Amino acid sequence: MTEPTVRPAAEPAAATTAPVPTAPVSCETGADARAVSGAGPTPGPWQAMHIFYAANPQPLLVQCVRPLVQELTDDGLLAGYFFINYWLEGPHVRLRLRPTSEAATERVRARAEAAVEAFLRIRPALYQVDSGFLNDFYNALFEIEFPEGERGDFMNSDGRMNLRPNNSWSHEPYEPEYGKYGGPAGIELAEWHFRHSSDLVIDALRTKNLHLRTVLLGTSAQLMMVMSGCFLSATEELAQYLDSYHVFWHKAFSGTNFIGAKEYEEGYAAMGTDLGRRFAGIRAAAHSEAGGVERLPGFLRGWAEHCAELRQRAHDLATGGDLVFRSWDGTRDECVTDPAQALPLLLSPYMHMTNNRLHVTIRDEAYLAYVLGRALREWTAGERP
Repeated sequence: MTEPTVRPAAEPAAATTAPVPTAPVSCETGADARAVSGAGPTPGPWQAMHIFYAANPQPLLVQCVRPLVQELTDDGLLAGYFFINYWLEGPHVRLRLRPTSEAATERVRARAEAAVEAFLRIRPALYQVDSGFLNDFYNALFEIEFPEGERGDFMNSDGRMNLRPNNSWSHEPYEPEYGKYGGPAGIELAEWHFRHSSDLVIDALRTKNLHLRTVLLGTSAQLMMVMSGCFLSATEELAQYLDSYHVFWHKAFSGTNFIGAKEYEEGYAAMGTDLGRRFAGIRAAAHSEAGGVERLPGFLRGWAEHCAELRQRAHDLATGGDLVFRSWDGTRDECVTDPAQALPLLLSPYMHMTNNRLHVTIRDEAYLAYVLGRALREWTAGERP
């Protein structure tokens, strides 16, 4: 099968926090968060392992994380897992592992440590992030994302960001972002989703030519079409959402050259692919009640089925009063019971973190939101791109 491709806009930047396009409205009354999953044995605490690897993480994920997760699962030791890529103190993979019980925790940690140590001996990352563009780039991100009062723990004597040793690892506290994902029930839903997203990405890294940037962007674009199309069915609502997603990155990185504008116009004009037709077909399949998802390729079919279930679970949590977000000013919790508000709030970090796992950059993610939103509008208006 021919790999999907998208013409890139420009050189990449790195992923950061996710956009939230609309603010929630406060509720007069809140509800206690209820569990997403059914009753069962209580798993052990989440374990967070940071693996500092200054290279493309594909070998680490495919040759180390994937077999580790499979072996722990086969041995009945793992209740959940996921990973993200991050840049703070140097590029690294944040691997989250949840043992099936408290008693299994030490075995999970020991197995993970042994697997990572063995991989780093055989396949160390050779690049050192101590000078040049990437170091400057990460320090620019550091200055943007961390106010001066919050930088102390991560700064060196020169006032720049600390860099952890390459090819090293450490256990760190697991700190869920309750305010972003809707409180305890929202975090439980996110963790369930993150495992599916992590599985999907690792399988794509193993089977697709994602080292080719056009294939990477084509894959990301189709996953974004499916997820956004599942969450937001109305055409104008979806187009406005994609526009806001694109605009967010421009505002977040104003004053830098991380996000382009002119390049987007040139890239869109020269793509030569009918994104609008593809987007329309994916949306029609996702919302068909007569097995429409069966018309999608297997890679997208499973993702569409998962996204539909994810949307329904998020919808039910909202209407049940179980989603509690942190206010914009960080001073209070806000219960969001209207799915029309809750779904876009959750869609943004869900979609961004899948792109993060794919190693899609900020610049490319903003570009994809731009071209998808524009293709959707022009196709709907009859102006075939």
